[in-house]
Amino acid sequence: MMGKIYLVGAGPGDPELLTLKAASLLARANVVLHDALVSDAVLAVISPAAELINVGKRAGQKLLTQDEINALLVSYGRTRAAVVRLKGGDPSIFGRAGEEIEALRIEYEVVPGVSAALGAAAAAGISLTDRRVASQVLLTTFSRGIDGRVMDWGCVTSTTTLVLYMPGADYAEVSERLLGGGLPADLPCVIVSHATGFRQQVRWSSVSRLAGEEKLPAPALLIVGRVASHEVAELSAEFWNANRKDSAVQQTSMI
Repeated sequence: MMGKIYLVGAGPGDPELLTLKAASLLARANVVLHDALVSDAVLAVISPAAELINVGKRAGQKLLTQDEINALLVSYGRTRAAVVRLKGGDPSIFGRAGEEIEALRIEYEVVPGVSAALGAAAAAGISLTDRRVASQVLLTTFSRGIDGRVMDWGCVTSTTTLVLYMPGADYAEVSERLLGGGLPADLPCVIVSHATGFRQQVRWSSVSRLAGEEKLPAPALLIVGRVASHEVAELSAEFWNANRKDSAVQQTSMI
């Protein structure tokens, strides 16, 4: 029997942010291979009859290599009807979906999810592309041991929102690399831990102050840029609150 493999985005943590398709697949899956950072609340949506396999990593320690994960997917796909590879956020953003797709020799489908960047921005109440201060967004990761000067900082301008996935626990090194890349010391940033989950934490800071910030638990994400300032957040809140009030008034007047 040949089954089908679904590469599914689990979203940032809140199970209500799963797409309808993702929730439906989790409810009828035969096997689910999931990352370690998929939230417990999302895992609870999975059918009790499904076989759950944790293939993620914690504290830098991998449970399985990528080749072993690929082999498992192919093996289960040949014997089970519905195999789900569940990834935090969206599978196509730092989720190694490309490597797994290349390894598959059976039918597959990618089911997008709410990315961690969007979940963190929502948790902090900021717009990544606030037209008053941002004209582009750069999604990247932080690789330790690499000279900050080799990173392509040329595309980062005063109107760039930098979203740093997996910043790790050494904020001092992150701060040093950002400063070394030419970012201003007073440029605002915000750290979001467990975005959209019940353990969510949001920490407002700046590139220079980041080095002294208390470490927040993974999964965490760092948003750097003018959109991460309290002033912009307060202006946005005032704007949206005013719009909600206007909308309520309009609805009331129409009744």
